[in-house]
Amino acid sequence: METNISLKHAIEQIIKEKGIDRQVVLEAMEQAVLTAANKKYRNTRDLEAHYNPETGEVELFEFVTVVDEVEDSYKEISLDEAREIDPDVEVGDSLGEKLDSSGFTRIAAQTAKQVIIQKVREAERETIFNEYNDRQWEIITGMVRRFEKGDLLVDLGRAEAILPSKEQMPREVYRPGDRIRAIITDIRMTTKGPQIILSRAHPSMLAKLFEAEVPEVAEGIVEINAVVRDPGSRAKVAVSSNDSDVDPVGACVGMRGARVQNVVSELRGEKIDIIPWSEDIARFACNALAPAQVSKVFVDEENRVLEVVVADDQLSLAIGKRGQNVSLAARLTGCRIDIKSEAKAAEAELQEFASFDGTQSAEPELYETTGDSSVEEEGSESSATDEKTE
Repeated sequence: METNISLKHAIEQIIKEKGIDRQVVLEAMEQAVLTAANKKYRNTRDLEAHYNPETGEVELFEFVTVVDEVEDSYKEISLDEAREIDPDVEVGDSLGEKLDSSGFTRIAAQTAKQVIIQKVREAERETIFNEYNDRQWEIITGMVRRFEKGDLLVDLGRAEAILPSKEQMPREVYRPGDRIRAIITDIRMTTKGPQIILSRAHPSMLAKLFEAEVPEVAEGIVEINAVVRDPGSRAKVAVSSNDSDVDPVGACVGMRGARVQNVVSELRGEKIDIIPWSEDIARFACNALAPAQVSKVFVDEENRVLEVVVADDQLSLAIGKRGQNVSLAARLTGCRIDIKSEAKAAEAELQEFASFDGTQSAEPELYETTGDSSVEEEGSESSATDEKTE
């Protein structure tokens, strides 16, 4: 009895301290005793186990059915024998008898301990999952632990996160013990616990860095409408202002470029173009191709195609090195961008005019507008789809 009272006290104390559902632990204990008893009796008997809160004991009961003629002595009892135990029983009634369960007390105690440990682990995992799930798309700081098949394992304190190789910045090198900042892009519950996924290459990493550096962004005065990146190389950020007195580009650049420089430093020198957002797709395209200067833009809204004309000496600069500038601009605007020099555009117009004999149907009307910007690199033509911040 002392053992049972001690077991009861221990169970009640741990349930209270750990906040585990009391019924879950007790049911596990009952099941453990029942499983052990069935194993001992080779599943030949109809048994039930119930926890007695007064004694702190898991009691074991054997049930038999009252019959006229016994065929299974383990599960049936004759009416005459049954009435010696209970004079009021009838054929078909179920008669229960308490068995000695003292041999299973140790099993109950051990199972309770195992269940409690398991439930504590599950509760901790659930707490960690909820904590970091609420912090999704936030930048977090951790410590590099080790590499596994190219992936970086990061210690966040209460949990361990993974920075997949595809989400790492090109040419960045880390060693165990180094501090690292990354954004939480996903969190999943696995059999081993919460799996936290980090990224330094995601566009939202750049957006969140500006939110941390620029008070106007954090306060919602300046909005980051879209971000596209070639991680570690170059990025374009489209911004707008909800206050006519606040220049969104100037706010993000900061005094003498201090704010944007802090972001560039965190991203190890990634070049960042900050441009004004515009709902006018032609003007937005002109801004997106910055710092190249654009002469004209023809818009095919139905097919989401922009034909951009630039001065001859601006062509290679507008396209950018390996097509990077026009590729980022296309992804930012969500349109295909075809760039031509003024000479090529003029030549194409002459050929079209010469081939037009009055019987052909004219092309769908294209909207024309002008814009300007500037550039610094050279390369080949490209296009892409838009990429927004989360």
